[in-house]
Amino acid sequence: MLKRLRKAIARKSRQFARLSRNKPFNNSQGRHTKRPLSEMLDVNEKRIRQAFGDSPDLVLRRIAIGKKGRINALVVHLKAMVDGEIVSGAIMKRIVDKTEGLSQPRMAYTNIRDRYLELTGIGEEHDFDNLLGEITSGNTCIIVDGVPKAIVCQVQGYAQRNISEPSTEATIRGSKEGFIESLPTNLSLLRRRIRNPRLRVEQYTLGEVSKTPVALLFIEGIANSRVTEEARRRLSQIRIDSIQESGQLEELIEDAPLSPFPTLLRTERPDRVTGNLLEGRIAILTDGSPFALIAPATFTMFLTAPEDYFERFYAGSVIRILRYLAFVLSLTLPTLYIAITTFHQELLPTPLILSIAAQRDRIPFPAVAEAALMEIVFEILREAGLRLPRIVGQAVSIIGALVIGEAALRAGLVSAAMIVVVALTGISSFATPIFSLGISIRLLRFPLMLLASTLGLFGILAGLAALSIHLFSLRSFGVPYTEPLTPFVAREQQDTVFRAPWWAMSKRPRFVGGQDDTRSAPGQVPEPPVLEEKEG
Repeated sequence: MLKRLRKAIARKSRQFARLSRNKPFNNSQGRHTKRPLSEMLDVNEKRIRQAFGDSPDLVLRRIAIGKKGRINALVVHLKAMVDGEIVSGAIMKRIVDKTEGLSQPRMAYTNIRDRYLELTGIGEEHDFDNLLGEITSGNTCIIVDGVPKAIVCQVQGYAQRNISEPSTEATIRGSKEGFIESLPTNLSLLRRRIRNPRLRVEQYTLGEVSKTPVALLFIEGIANSRVTEEARRRLSQIRIDSIQESGQLEELIEDAPLSPFPTLLRTERPDRVTGNLLEGRIAILTDGSPFALIAPATFTMFLTAPEDYFERFYAGSVIRILRYLAFVLSLTLPTLYIAITTFHQELLPTPLILSIAAQRDRIPFPAVAEAALMEIVFEILREAGLRLPRIVGQAVSIIGALVIGEAALRAGLVSAAMIVVVALTGISSFATPIFSLGISIRLLRFPLMLLASTLGLFGILAGLAALSIHLFSLRSFGVPYTEPLTPFVAREQQDTVFRAPWWAMSKRPRFVGGQDDTRSAPGQVPEPPVLEEKEG
């Protein structure tokens, strides 16, 4: 019995050792084994050098401070990540000059931390691993011999791109500022627009290797608490070595990763993020990415542009209706052409069908092959225009489309009607405000074309029905993707296909908001006074 028990214990020990060797990634937000700093400055310096492998951009500057220079201190930073003038002037020179009368290391440390450094961002770190993270984040650390702690000075000075107009969401009226690749700068753009302490910012560090800062933003009392809790849960469960762009994060936290439709809204406009935060949604910003993620996202959000809210309500509504029409055309126009010319010629007027038949008389391909060929060529031209330098890319896209279209028409490879259909389809797809939805439309067009070539209009209806069922089944952080269109609620239709005037939208969307659903006070319809005419 004792022998059997020993074997069981040995087997469990081997299993535990195997699990320890192959343990999964630990989230940076979770617990980790503490490695405290040593009181000996030489030990700390050696550990830092070993951690960075004597990297050439690592600066470890020893300085003598205190009375007669009896206290040794170490200033550590990465050369290209800090502002060198601040490090030399506001840190090193001041601590050497101000500590001349001090003889105790702990007293010198306390005075440096609390009195001598004239910096806005000063912290303290006890853990060695956290200290390495502060150094790689661009902070300068000061370690005093005999003190097992480090002073952290926020003096980042690395180069970054200037704030410029968003390249993927251009507008005529509205803000011209866009996010950049710096998380602190992006947070400041939002703080400027929402000057309220209820705007909450929760920071996470994701990526075991990259240690990428990620910020979760919401407005306390306006955001739905269940959505914020779900966002915290999804972010805390991420186990990955690196997060380089918000697109990676999107794939790790979205509801339907295999769906062609995006369930998170991606934007580089601070005003769009601000508007969605004020409606009760959350936003996620990633350091190193100019794109923010907004959740929960609904289908109607992807066909809405920021300037819809800055123009007069009837102008914004008409433009939005045109956008929905362009969405339908970009999805169904080639499929309708294939179905009608192949199976349902009786739906067209006789002169038109005779004209199309005369054009197709010398075309060697069926309508579906003709449409697929032109769509693929159009997509190649669009991709080439994106990848080439901006000045050259636009010229290549326009000239390439004209030259190839004319050559294909003269060679008898495609008909003139097909060129018109493909051109209208491409132009309609450009009207989609969000690029990720435009990609979905381009992908879905091909299976619908195949259905149209085999079953005609019945195939198109079957494909659209399948797409509708799929849309109805989608969720974004628990919110139905087709809200508020289905289920239909009359009160929630103020900002869907149409946009009501601002004085009529006094309530926030009920399906995403929290406790505070009041957007504005009622009774704000403009009523200009009637001027009375003077008698005599």
